[in-house]
Amino acid sequence: MRNRLPAWFKQELPDNSVQELQQQLKSEDIHTVCREAKCPNINSCFKQGIATFLILGGKCTRACAFCAIKKAPCGIPSDPDEPARVARLVRKMRLDYAVVTSVTRDDLIDGGSRIFIDTIARLRESSPETRIELLIPDFKGEREIIKAVVEAKPDVIGHNLETVSRLYPLVRQQADYKRSLQVLKIIKEFDPKMVTKSSLILGLGENAKEIIGAMRDLKTAGCDILVLGQYLRPSPGHHPVKRFIEPAEFDELAQAGEVIGFRKVLSAPRARSSYLASLVYGELNYA
Repeated sequence: MRNRLPAWFKQELPDNSVQELQQQLKSEDIHTVCREAKCPNINSCFKQGIATFLILGGKCTRACAFCAIKKAPCGIPSDPDEPARVARLVRKMRLDYAVVTSVTRDDLIDGGSRIFIDTIARLRESSPETRIELLIPDFKGEREIIKAVVEAKPDVIGHNLETVSRLYPLVRQQADYKRSLQVLKIIKEFDPKMVTKSSLILGLGENAKEIIGAMRDLKTAGCDILVLGQYLRPSPGHHPVKRFIEPAEFDELAQAGEVIGFRKVLSAPRARSSYLASLVYGELNYA
């Protein structure tokens, strides 16, 4: 049975500005997580001239049960020209804050880290005033790969925990709860001043105690910014929505996160990892 969306999930309709940005992305052959992951905020963000760039192609080597991104055991070879195209579009869009994420590429020896690093270098060269936020895969927990990304000096590095430990075998079979926490710890080990970020999507079947437990685990791992949002089922073939969380409960979780000690908590039904990223970063007084 299909879940009916609550009233607070009404989405904006696209307009000419959305179509123009879509055309720019197409002309540069650049993917966005906005479109590939069917983000509910796509029209709102595109109208503001904001997009989250998805590098390393549009197909993921993992098959998480909540994610709409296309799956393939082996993707196409990494594209050495991709960083230049992203940098060119960021400059054209005049972004003062750029968010770059990727599909997971377990088929590549370096997990695609070189493309992340090259993208940072290109952005620094063409748009030196632009802040850079990365949302990285777990890179199989390889310390030297994570170190290389940290040493490229983005302004923020995020890695999403996504859900509670009990649900990993159901929705993240190729990932590992403890390994994802370790990624955040490793980032802080190599650069204690690096701003770190993570996200939980709610409504997959977790309970309140598990949510708080995951939040505490993230804080212990050194996470600075926490994002909590509602899971939406991309298709009937994906994991079902077990519950729609009321906005008031998201507010309560934000308060709990502040008590736990996160520097910033963004908690709302439509919140996603990169949603309002520039605003959240600015509120940390790092800008």
